[in-house]
Amino acid sequence: QVQLVESGGGLVQAGGSLRLSCVASGRTSSTDFMRWYRQAPGKEREFVARIRWSGGSTAYANSVKGRFTISGDNAKNTVYLQMNSLKPEDTAVYYCKTYTTTMAYWGQGTQVTVSS
Repeated sequence: QVQLVESGGGLVQAGGSLRLSCVASGRTSSTDFMRWYRQAPGKEREFVARIRWSGGSTAYANSVKGRFTISGDNAKNTVYLQMNSLKPEDTAVYYCKTYTTTMAYWGQGTQVTVSS
């Protein structure tokens, strides 16, 4: 079992910044990728960014490339999502996700609201 807890969401004006955190606990040694997703009202959940613990490679959705940065602290089992130049269309609940060979795990989500 792996537990994920996100934090750091809030209300920010367009152009502002937020940093989200996702703390993993449990059998974290069996996971290699950590991903961020988001879901806006009335829309499907979409991929935002991912990081691989081994090697640290990252990938981003085109919509956030150049504005968001994913990073990780392996010693703290924590993944961060630094979000800069936020836009109203970034408003969503942000979730972190990880998976083992047999199961996927999601956090409870953290709300990000960007006002225009």
